[in-house]
Amino acid sequence: MNLRTIKAALVLAVICNVPKVAAQLAPTQSQIVHAGSATIAVTIIGQGEPIVFIPSRGRSVEDFDALSNRLVKAGYQAILPEPRGIGGSTGPLADITYHDLASDVAATIESVVGRPATVVGHDFGNRIARTLASDYPRLVKQLILLSAGGMVPRSPEIEKLTTRFWETALSPEDRLTAIRRIFFAAGNDVPATWEGGWYFEVARAQRASDARTPLKEWWAGGSVPMLVVQGTEDVVAPPENAKRLAAEFPDRVTLVEIPHAGHALLPEQPEQVEKAILAYLRR
Repeated sequence: MNLRTIKAALVLAVICNVPKVAAQLAPTQSQIVHAGSATIAVTIIGQGEPIVFIPSRGRSVEDFDALSNRLVKAGYQAILPEPRGIGGSTGPLADITYHDLASDVAATIESVVGRPATVVGHDFGNRIARTLASDYPRLVKQLILLSAGGMVPRSPEIEKLTTRFWETALSPEDRLTAIRRIFFAAGNDVPATWEGGWYFEVARAQRASDARTPLKEWWAGGSVPMLVVQGTEDVVAPPENAKRLAAEFPDRVTLVEIPHAGHALLPEQPEQVEKAILAYLRR
């Protein structure tokens, strides 16, 4: 190999590694946001159009690590507020409604962004995202909903299983069996991050808030555009919910169905979820 060939190879190697290096060097900040009686710990990664992430019931924003990093590589800014009661976020959990939790995210957008942002919500997080868009329309550019339930109930069997999962002390083996049955499509692996990472006190408060917040106050998600990314094998948020949203609001709802994905969705089909979201953001 001559000197010219070696130089060309080195240049090619540097070019190929630019996205990886850029992602590693993406600026990361931590910020504390005061939202009334709550204090919200926020992680901010990268630069570009802001995307705010709201995690699933009883889960941390760490669930979005892989997706947010991919979106940062694509040129977006990831804003990750921990729900109250998780990590460095604090605030009352008794007698809360979706509106209380939406106000935490609103305060985050006002403090960190100062203009409308795209909001991604998974499971319970998309209920809060839709409440946010209803209560604070000036702060939401568009919604991306992952596993969008709410109107069509789950089966009695799954309802019983999920109640037992949240309210009962289970052995590690029984809990893993429940996680696999409730959250994952048949045959999909359960990653270690989903065997753990559960905040049951927070989840019980969030479950109690369901009954305090009427469906009509959040179902429509205000009047903003929405992308709904739905696993076809989701037994917690049955796919009929996503289809009803698309049928009810055809002018502003885009529905993308992800085969061989259950309720967990993010760890089950990460590439398909990322592809759907990026296509929507770049439309």
